[in-house]
This record gives sequence, structure tokens and C-alpha cells, in this order.
Amino acid sequence: MNPELLERVSAQVGANGLPYTIPIHPNLVHLTLGLFIVAIGFDIVGALFPLEKPVFKLLAIPATRSNFFDVGWYNMVAAAIVTFFTVAAGFYEIMLADSPAGVKSAWGLEAFETMLWHGVGGVVLLGAIVGMMVWRGYQRFIWRKDLSRQVQWSYVFAGLFIFGLMFVHGTLGAHLAGEFGVHNTADHLLRLGADPNVSLR
Repeated sequence: MNPELLERVSAQVGANGLPYTIPIHPNLVHLTLGLFIVAIGFDIVGALFPLEKPVFKLLAIPATRSNFFDVGWYNMVAAAIVTFFTVAAGFYEIMLADSPAGVKSAWGLEAFETMLWHGVGGVVLLGAIVGMMVWRGYQRFIWRKDLSRQVQWSYVFAGLFIFGLMFVHGTLGAHLAGEFGVHNTADHLLRLGADPNVSLR
């Protein structure tokens, strides 16, 4: 990378170590998580619809099975698109990370190892989410287009497995912010010896 460019960018960083006030990556992460969880959740509700139909009828909720699958599909597409931006923002912000040396996380990893695993995990999750979208598309438009249950159980279980991966991956990200203070404004000010209560007014 061009050292002159890095020097120019580092001269413009704020108290959080970024050239903008609020980190972008964590916000996009939560958008990705929400979209993916809603997608799988609505597909589960759609798959179990025959069992839930009496409850919807009792509560006078006019629900149809295909509507649940529509929500699942469109949220999965949105999750796949947003995840590209999430990973891109993550790599940009990780390049500007300044983490303390000699500190270990609750999992016994140093900052660099945590960043490395978090970066690799982000790419793996991006591939998994895009793969799930493609798989979901085949089910919706080709394999199961004439069936009332639009998703395979293997797809649902794969989605639940990805939830587990997201938990591990998210914990690594939380370690970066919470334990190493990466792009954490208050932590950065404390390391500089400044009072966050005064500096952030």
C-alpha cells in the first residue's frame, strides 16, 4: 500500500481511529445479521405453517404460507447484497486499526490473531450467505416452485448452523472493540490520557 496515502488518511482520523465519527462496519454487521435472521426465521415459520395455521386463525391473522416464503427470499437477497458492503467496510476499518500489543482476549488470542480470524470469518460468512441465497433461489424458482413448502429442511438446518458461526464470528468482533479497543472512541481517548467526559462533549 502507498505509505504517502496511509499517512494522509492517518492525519485525518478522529478519536476512534477512523476518518469518520461513527464506525460503519458494526452498523452494517447488525443489518446483515437482522436480514439473515429474519430470512431464516420466516422460512421456518413458512415450513411449519400447517402446524401454526390454527393459531393464526384463532388470532384472526390473515396469513398465507407463500407470504412467509416471500419475506424469507427477499431478506436473504438483501442480506447477501449488504454483506459485500459489510465485509468491505470491515477490511477498510481493520487496515486503520491500532490495537495494543501484549493484551489477550478472553479466548487467549492477541489483537492481530483476533483481527485475522475475524477477517477470514467475514469472508467465509460472505460466501456462506451468498451460497444460501443461490440455494434459496434454486428452491424458489426451480426445484420447489410447484410445492407448497418452498424450502428444504436441509436449507433451514444450514441456516441455523450459520447462526452458530455468526455467534462465534460476532464474539471475535466484540473482543476487538471491547477488549482491544479497536475503533472504540472512549478507549482510544483513555489510552491517550484524555478524559472522554471532557473530550466528547
